Amino acid sequence: MTTVGTMKLADVMQQGIEQCDVDKIMSCYADNAELRIVDRNHPPSEPLHLRGKEEIGDYYRDVCSRQMQHSIDQEVIGNDRIAFTEACEYNDGTRVLAAELCELSEGKIARQLNVQAWDE
Repeated sequence: MTTVGTMKLADVMQQGIEQCDVDKIMSCYADNAELRIVDRNHPPSEPLHLRGKEEIGDYYRDVCSRQMQHSIDQEVIGNDRIAFTEACEYNDGTRVLAAELCELSEGKIARQLNVQAWDE
C-alpha cells in the first residue's frame, strides 16, 4: 500500500471515530483483524483481545453509543502503519486519552493496539 492509500484509510478512520459512524470505522478493518486494548480494567498482563470484525464492531457500537465527543490528533502515517491519539470527553467532563497503533495488511487494519488513560 502506498502512503497515499494509507492517508485515505487514516482519513476514513478519523471521520468514522469523530462522527461515531461505526460502519465507516469498520470499513477500515480486515475481516480477521485483531484489537488489543489496555485500559483501567484491562492491564498489560491481561489486555482485552478482540478478534474479527464482529467483536471489534460490537466494541465500537458500545463506544459510539455513549454520550461523548471524540477527536483524533497527532497522526503518524507510513506505508503499512498508522498511529494517532484519540481524545474523548464524556458529558460529565470525564476525559480519556488513547494512543492507537495500527498495522495494515492489504489496505486494511490487521492489528491494532489501543492504550487508554482515564481521568479518575
